[in-house]
Amino acid sequence: MAEFTSHAPGTFSWVELATTDPKAGAAFYRQLFDWDVIEHDMGPNGIYSIFTMRGLDVAAGAGQHQEERTLGIPPHWNLYVTVTSADEAASRATSLGAKVLDKPFDVMEQGRMAIIQDPTGAVFQVWQPKAHIGVKIRNEPGALCWSELTTRDPKAAEAFYTALFGWTAKHSAPAAVMDYTEFSVGGQPGVGMMAMPENMPKQVPSYWMPYFQVANLDASLAKAKGLGAAAMVGPNTIPDGGQFVILQDPQKAMFALYQSAR
Repeated sequence: MAEFTSHAPGTFSWVELATTDPKAGAAFYRQLFDWDVIEHDMGPNGIYSIFTMRGLDVAAGAGQHQEERTLGIPPHWNLYVTVTSADEAASRATSLGAKVLDKPFDVMEQGRMAIIQDPTGAVFQVWQPKAHIGVKIRNEPGALCWSELTTRDPKAAEAFYTALFGWTAKHSAPAAVMDYTEFSVGGQPGVGMMAMPENMPKQVPSYWMPYFQVANLDASLAKAKGLGAAAMVGPNTIPDGGQFVILQDPQKAMFALYQSAR
């Protein structure tokens, strides 16, 4: 079991589904990962669902804001990075060429956050924890295990994130089938980056996507399909022997499943 009581700054520590049908979205992921769900009534902002395993938070889900729907932003997963200060992180990101889409604000007593768009167009959140640290389980079946950026400018993205969070980059070997960059936080790998595929429509911006670990990829893929998901990439095997598949849930939010070789 991989349980946490804190996350080092620079670590992806929270994942949050933003979807057009929060009730259906919660039902899909609950069945896929055997998550429990705790619903919080946020009044005019609707229901905010916390997904748990063993009574510990692993993710969340909510309805998309009207502004996103108006702009035609599809359902997606929001990924949060722990920082010491949301205000300092937002200021630093701006100096590095990013746009702060939502200035730092308090989320009740839970923490302080900001929404940032990196210089290549990908959106992410920074999280300064107070009462809420983020996920309390990682790197086991049903939990977040990897965060991946697909970007239209890998060089610019690498320069931005290494400067902002102090990540260490490791590039794939020259003979590798594809260029892939692995980032580590304090020596611990947990983030990946790849170039946007050439066949991706031009209107698709750079984006972040979560990977959730599973015990048996084939069984989880079959279950996801049975619940209405569609496989977009894979299943594929990676150099360490693990396997992954990229999916769209029934509302079209993208996420990935990963089975460790161990």
